[in-house]
Amino acid sequence: MAERASPLCWKDLMSPLRRWPVMLFALAAALAPAVALAHGNAAEPRLRDLWLRWEFDPLFLLFSGFSLWLYLSAVRRVNRAHPKSPFPRRRVACFVAGFAVLAFALISPPASYDTVLFSVHMWQHLLLTSVAAPLILLGTPITLALRAASVETRRRILLPMLHSRLVRIVSFPVVAWLLFAATMWLSHYSPLYDDALENAWLHRVEHLLYLTAAMMFWWQAIGLDPTPWRMSHPVRLLYVFLQMPQNSFLALSIYSSSHVIYKHYETLGRTWGPTPLADQQQAGIIMWVAGDLLFLGAICYVIASWVKAEELETKRQDRAQAKRKAEATLERASPSER
Repeated sequence: MAERASPLCWKDLMSPLRRWPVMLFALAAALAPAVALAHGNAAEPRLRDLWLRWEFDPLFLLFSGFSLWLYLSAVRRVNRAHPKSPFPRRRVACFVAGFAVLAFALISPPASYDTVLFSVHMWQHLLLTSVAAPLILLGTPITLALRAASVETRRRILLPMLHSRLVRIVSFPVVAWLLFAATMWLSHYSPLYDDALENAWLHRVEHLLYLTAAMMFWWQAIGLDPTPWRMSHPVRLLYVFLQMPQNSFLALSIYSSSHVIYKHYETLGRTWGPTPLADQQQAGIIMWVAGDLLFLGAICYVIASWVKAEELETKRQDRAQAKRKAEATLERASPSER
């Protein structure tokens, strides 16, 4: 029988956390030369800029650092309490990879040109919504939290939150699907997109909106973590597939526009690279081709998980049938044969 996890002590939680200010200060010092480059600088990039132009965003670093520390602390706690059934390493790898993609999308040297080139901005949003979000969810953070928490915390906090009215509403598959699609359309065809290019805080809000909507959508599609709504694999397949046409239509509307949609890119004064209209057309193609390929990859994942689930169900039925046959044989046997 597995040893029961002991309650987390506040001192144990805060002890590793005390090291984070020192680590963040060291990281800020290392990136200081790159910080001097202003966000959205329209100057033509040099080769060294593609390596050194990191953007120091303390909010992102604090959020990512705390999330990873919390996740890895929970993994260590589960592994100590249940050495015979440790948390799967592939789940940890997926979660860490998801945050690595977030870092590449938001603070890497290529990401620093998101307010200069629409095509770069499109790559950024695809990485946020269709790569980072599903990778984080493949790390099954909800399952980990439930395993790491004490019985009391699970009963009083986590499960009531998971089954709260708000979570039940936003995680309902139709609502989650519509929220994701509406976020993409309304953000691209509302003042939010242009305003976010001019305001760093609004830009952060936009990225948070994209990531949240994507997490709600992929939570139901991946189906590994507990959810108030559990879809069958055929429904899950249709759920993901139907995102492809709306993604294609949005991409086509951007590509086929005869004028530059966002004034920020048109008035930036960039003297290198494609024209603002050609850059916008490239962004539309990226969203169309890369976006649909990512959805096709997700469809393949759902099909593979469906096949695996069918194989497990077949094995379960075979074991149940063998058990019933063994019990029937024992019942027919005479007392002496028993």
